[in-house]
Amino acid sequence: MDPRLWQKVAAISGMAAVGLGAYGAHGFKPKNLAYKDVWQTASLYHLVHTAALLGAPLAKHPTVFGGLLTTGILAFSGSCYTVALLEDRKYSRLAPVGGVAFIAAWASLLF
Repeated sequence: MDPRLWQKVAAISGMAAVGLGAYGAHGFKPKNLAYKDVWQTASLYHLVHTAALLGAPLAKHPTVFGGLLTTGILAFSGSCYTVALLEDRKYSRLAPVGGVAFIAAWASLLF
C-alpha cells in the first residue's frame, strides 16, 4: 500500500473534523447541554488524531499506525458524535474500542 495514501485519508478526515467542529461550536443545540461537551471531546480527538495521520508515512509500519488511528477516529469520535447528536448514551459502546485503537496506534510506533 502506498504510504502517501494516509495523506489523503488525513485530508478527508481533516475536512470532516473541521466541519463537525464548526457545527458543534455554532449549530449544535442539544436539549441537554452536557452533550455539547461530548461533541467537543469527539471533535478534539478527531482533529488531534487526524493531524497524527500525516505522520503515518514516516512510521515503520504505516498501515498499522494509520489503520489504528482511522479505526480510533471512526469508533471513538464517531460514537461520541452519535451519542451527542441523538442525546443517548446507549450509542457509546464503540468508544472504548476506539480508545484502545488510539493507544495501540501510538504503541505501534515503538516497534
